[in-house]
Amino acid sequence: MDFFSRLDELVDRKNSCLCVGLDPYFDRKIIEEKGLSACLASARETNLRIIEATSPYVVCFKPNIAFYEALGSGGMDLLRTSIEAIPDDIPILIDAKRGDIGSTARAYADALFGDLGADAVTLSPYLGRESIEPFLEREEKGLFLLCRTSNPGAGIFQDLNVDGEPLYVRVAKEVSSWAKNTGIVVAGNDLEALAAVRAVAPKAWFLSPGIGAQGGRAEEALRAGARDDKSGVLVVAARAVAGAGDPAEAARALRDEINRGRAAAGPESKTPTGWTRRSEKDGLKEKLVNALIATGCFRLGDFTLKSGKKSPFYIDLRRLISDPAALTLAGRAYAMLAKECIFDRLAGIPAAALPLATAAGLALETPMIWPRMPVKDHGTGNRVEGAYSPGERALLLDDLITTGLSKREAVEILRAEGLVVEDLVVLVERGKAGRSDMEGLGVRLHAFLHIREIVATLERLGLIDSETRGKLERYVEEE
Repeated sequence: MDFFSRLDELVDRKNSCLCVGLDPYFDRKIIEEKGLSACLASARETNLRIIEATSPYVVCFKPNIAFYEALGSGGMDLLRTSIEAIPDDIPILIDAKRGDIGSTARAYADALFGDLGADAVTLSPYLGRESIEPFLEREEKGLFLLCRTSNPGAGIFQDLNVDGEPLYVRVAKEVSSWAKNTGIVVAGNDLEALAAVRAVAPKAWFLSPGIGAQGGRAEEALRAGARDDKSGVLVVAARAVAGAGDPAEAARALRDEINRGRAAAGPESKTPTGWTRRSEKDGLKEKLVNALIATGCFRLGDFTLKSGKKSPFYIDLRRLISDPAALTLAGRAYAMLAKECIFDRLAGIPAAALPLATAAGLALETPMIWPRMPVKDHGTGNRVEGAYSPGERALLLDDLITTGLSKREAVEILRAEGLVVEDLVVLVERGKAGRSDMEGLGVRLHAFLHIREIVATLERLGLIDSETRGKLERYVEEE
């Protein structure tokens, strides 16, 4: 029986689509402190415990070969020991992400399928079909080809427009046509991508990482990406299970969450007026929140704001400029907000919003200006930099809003130069004062995110507990 037939049979028998990762990671400092032998022994104990505890709930185990290679020959012995401990009826998917051509590709296939005995592997299709041919020849094996990955920076290439569609959709169309034993890697934390790829690959199996620590939710992933038979998405969980006090209970709970998503899935959730369209903004929100956390734009602690008030968190969106992928997401978010407004030019408020306005301008292909704050008494003496004409509409853009105080000066300068200012777009809104302040200026506020959405994501990622979330939300309500 080939890999995907085994998988279908196991899904029906176990009522599960759960794949558990076996990823023993030790950084060099820990290895130096504890010694390699102690780390290998610890990893062996952990792997065997996870395999025994979770086997009743999983349909596949996925060791990432990099973690074992990093531990030298002892690590590869650990991988073989772990594979031998997996029950015979549960297939083994080695996460290798290989991608090469000719004899190198054939050597990779021989090593993974021959020496290690993998039932399936992950591969990169970047070099084209010839890099996959040695793997395709083994028709009983399963291949999962990278398409839309779960990391925050994936979009810099994978979202590129190719004849009106994202590159990852073009990849999905191509690789799903190569053979019956090809599946697709589609991020479980990207609902928009799950639905889009399912639309062009209706029968393919998806391998979906990004659940749990990377922000994805299993139930939502199944609703967005399941086939018409309510299956077809292999949900990957590694840290969410390995890091749990009771791995068996964590696996059972995740299986149950997956099944709730399967129950809610169906053809109606893939229609153009259904899940795909509803999830577009939500999908971008989730990516942006994850990027804000990953780049340190949002931090918890004890901070004093410009107003002198104490705050339990701090938002510094200036850090976005150091991460091109995150800055691109911000530009897309502003572009989505701008669709609600009528304008001729963007007007970024200095200084934090200027690179953000540039990113938005590139996304929108719209010219940008900015008000000088304060006006310089040397040089040209311009109050507004950039080309504009009186009577044009300026869409005011800033990074975030707490109160409208800093926006008032910008509005007054732009209006004094004959520009019409009726809308403000920000990435993050915190508190309630800013919205009412802008209404007093005759300016409509459009915020892509509210601070409550960031706080909710922090809890879902396990970075804060429910009590801390409650305290943060109460603080926000009182702002």
